[in-house]
Parts: sequence; C-alpha cells; structure tokens
Amino acid sequence: MSALRQGSRPALLLLCLAYVLPGFIGREPWRNADMTAFGYMFALAGGQGSMLSPQMMGLPPEFDALLPYWLGSWAIQAAPAWMAPDFAARLPFIGLLVLTLLAAWYAVYYLARSPRAQPVAFAFGGEASPTDYARAIADGALLALIASLGLAQLAHETTPSLAQLGFTTLSFYALAALPYRTLAPSIALVLGLAGLALSGAPTMALLFALGGAAINLLDPPPEAQRGKWRWAALVVLAALAIAALAWSLDLWRWRIGQSAGRDWRSIGRLLLWFTWPAWPLAMWTLWRWRRQLASRHVALPLWFAAVAIGATVLTRSSDRSLLLGLPAMAALAAFALPTLTRSVSALIDWFTLLFFSAWALVIWVVWIAMQTGLPAKPAANVAKLAPGFEPSFSLVAFLAALAATAAWAWLVRWRAGRNRAAIWKSLVLPAGGAALCWLLLMTLWLPALDFGRSYLPVVRDVGQRIDTPGCVETLGLDRGQMAALAFHGGMDLRLASREASCPWLIVAGDIRASAPIALLMDQWQLVSGIRRLADPHDTLILYRRSETPAAAPD
Repeated sequence: MSALRQGSRPALLLLCLAYVLPGFIGREPWRNADMTAFGYMFALAGGQGSMLSPQMMGLPPEFDALLPYWLGSWAIQAAPAWMAPDFAARLPFIGLLVLTLLAAWYAVYYLARSPRAQPVAFAFGGEASPTDYARAIADGALLALIASLGLAQLAHETTPSLAQLGFTTLSFYALAALPYRTLAPSIALVLGLAGLALSGAPTMALLFALGGAAINLLDPPPEAQRGKWRWAALVVLAALAIAALAWSLDLWRWRIGQSAGRDWRSIGRLLLWFTWPAWPLAMWTLWRWRRQLASRHVALPLWFAAVAIGATVLTRSSDRSLLLGLPAMAALAAFALPTLTRSVSALIDWFTLLFFSAWALVIWVVWIAMQTGLPAKPAANVAKLAPGFEPSFSLVAFLAALAATAAWAWLVRWRAGRNRAAIWKSLVLPAGGAALCWLLLMTLWLPALDFGRSYLPVVRDVGQRIDTPGCVETLGLDRGQMAALAFHGGMDLRLASREASCPWLIVAGDIRASAPIALLMDQWQLVSGIRRLADPHDTLILYRRSETPAAAPD
C-alpha cells in the first residue's frame, strides 16, 4: 500500500512551475524557429497578411500552420501597452506547456485504471484501490515527461511545434479517458484533433484518431463494453471532419523526404538522447507486457510513440516530430515502475545524481568565471565563444538559482533517506535534475545565451549606423533575420528590387558576391559589414543609397 503513495501535490506543482516558467520569462526571441514564428505573429498582429494566409514581407511561413500564429497575434493585440509583444506572444504557449503536463497526467491516470493495468489482487484483500494506483502511476509519468532531455528547449519556444505537442497530448488524454467519461473527453478530442491539424499536422491527427479508435474497440474496459461502437464511431467521425477541415484550408502537405540521403546515425543518436530517460523504461514495459501488447494501457501510448518515431524517420524535422512522442513514451515508462528491482532503481539514482550534479556544478563554475574572471580557463572559453559579451549580475536570477540548488540538495537527501516505498521514487531525481539544470541555464546563463542566440546585438549595431529607423530593402536575409530587424529595429522592410526605393539596403553576407546580378549595385554605397560576434559566418552588409544613382544600362 505504501508503494502506491502519491507524490506530494504541492511539491509536484512546485516542480512543474520551476520547469515551465524559466525559458519563457526574461529572454529575447532566439534564432531561428523561435524568432521566425514570432515574426509572423507580430506581422499578423500588425495587419500583414490575413488569418488564413499569414505573411511577413509577402512571404508565407515555412511551417504550414495557422493556429499558433493566431494565438500569438491575439495575445499581442490583447496585451496591455506596458507588456513587451514577444512576452505577450509567449503567454498562450505557456498555457500549451501546462496543458501538455496536465493532459499527460490525466491520460496515464485513465490508462492505469484499465483492469489489465491493475496489479494482481491480494488473496485476503488489503491492496490499494484502482484510483490510488492510477494516481501513483500518473505521477510517475509526469516525472518521466519532465525528465525527458528533448523536452526542455523545444517546449519553451513560441513555435508550432509546442502547439502540436499540446494538442497531441490533449488527443492522447481524450482517447484514454473516452471509455470512462463522455463530455470532457469528447470536447478534448475535437479540440485536440482540430488544434493538431491547424498547427500543421493533419496527417498525424488522422493517424492518432484512427489508431486510438481501433485500440478502444479491441480492448475496451468492461464498463465501456456496450458503448464501444458508439465511441469508435465518434472518434472516426471527428477524424474525418478534421481531415475535411484541413483539406478545405489547404493544410495537407507531402513532407516525406528521400530516405537515401538520411543520416541514420544522427537519427539514432537523436532517439537515444532526446527521449532519455523514458526510452529504456518504455522498452522494459514492452518486454514485461510482451504477451499483452494489445492491452489499451500499452497499445495506445505505443501507437502514439510509433507514429511520432515514424515521422521522425521519414520527415526532415526529426527532433520536432519526435517531440510529439514524448508524452506517450513517458506513459510507457511509468508502467515499468512497479516492476523495477531495487538494484535497477539504485543504478538510476546514482547515474542521475552524478550526471545532473556535475552539470549543475559546471553551470555554477562558468557563471562565477563570467562574473569574476576566475577560474581563468572557463572565463577564457566564454570570451572565445562569445567575443564582446559583457556579463551582468541579476539578484533575482541569482536567488532563484540558489534556491533551486538548495532544493536539489534537499531532494537528494530525501531520496537517500528512508523514502523508498513510493512507486515513482526512481524518477524523482531525473525530473528534479532536469528541472534544476534548465532553471540554472535560464537564470545564470541567460544573458550569455541571449547574446549568442538572439539577433538583438546585430540589430543594435545596424541601428547605430542608420540615422532613423525607416524604409530598408533586404536581399538574401532569412525570415528570422527579417523578423528581428522589423521587431527589434522598428524598420520598414521591403524586398530589394533593381530600382531602389529605400535609402538603405541590407544584404546577407553569404550572397554578397552575387548581389550585382540581382541589383544595380551602382545605386548603393557600402557602409559596413556587421557580423554577429557569436557567429562570424553570420554577417549583414549595410549599404546606403547613393545621392545620384547611376543610370541603368540600355
């Protein structure tokens, strides 16, 4: 009975809070996907394009999605004047990450209530109730999801990938809970499938729904035996309706790449580290339940994970496709917890303790080196990797990092004590360590990361050379660079043409040699080259329009 003890609700909520908020608060938009997606939200809020055709400087987004850009633009428009637009755009995405964690917990809770998922009853009674067991397994799944190494960065970006993750997990919950509840799972199913399709993944929405309907039809809980055909029909109808919606909005795209050119070793490494530590536990679950793989508590998360892994292998956006499989893998990992031996649990604890403590120590040592110059070698490495970076001290960030480190020490002490009965005990340190390192990075290292990963320093250099922000033509810039110049620099950007219409021109450094082919460069006078200090290959060339443009050749 004690092994099924639930995690402390306040402690679990505090862990989720410490994981969710860092990375959304206090940082600049990062390149490339984060800045690009925000650029389309900012442009849509400013009246560029339309709801059904978001545009930035007349260019459609590379990511075929609608809903994420709507959410960001609506948040920007609704935000008060004192709130920065980039932070306002993050607010709905904070909600999507919270939705992911909440839906994952409830999905596993309902899966664990399945009769085949329950432990064998004692001969003379005294076993835990199905509800208590389900809650304990759900706690373990939530910890496994937070511990997943691939979740941290992508789940804190304002991109369609996070929207896809949130709506995938919502659909996962709906299909898990549908045999037990009617209203809430039905609403969640429609919202999840529609949101997933509108976020650029209609094929995955259709596959998730049809596979989930088949699994619920083949292995329904006893109390849902009578209504299994009704629920299957509901899921299929919802899937077909969502498919028709995606077709009407022209969201279907062929994204399967040529397998001959794939780097299979890179994909293999991605699968190993991105889903750690969930994948070893998930594999153990599949082995222990190998004779009952059709059971819904195994088959449903296995189907979601298989679809995500298939998309990872077949499409070019491997990491963002694999992201959608993390909640399902965490669910599979949770069902391994009751079968772990004490030696395996101890191995997980020791590895996790050494791994995350070492990384936390590295983060602190490098931060001290940035602030004081000592130790000299880490300080020299920072100066080499980020030339021109000036460190700053934030008391709030320092206190938050100090509190997180103290909490980690307390958690290690708790785990080393006599608290060995809880079924989720083996995932406490992995989840706590992942949250610790993420919080330390987003507090102590945030100024350096902003310097290296944002476009703000480059835009400031450009702004110092331009008299007043105004009309600027661009040639060869990617969408992220254009979004940064428009947002940070307040520039009115236009695509360059042979007949100059603006007093300034910015050309990407890698196409400077071919610029005379596209433009009449006699109209322009070179001002300077501006390179991003953190990446010398990322250079912008600034030109001023000549006072007397040369005549075009006959």
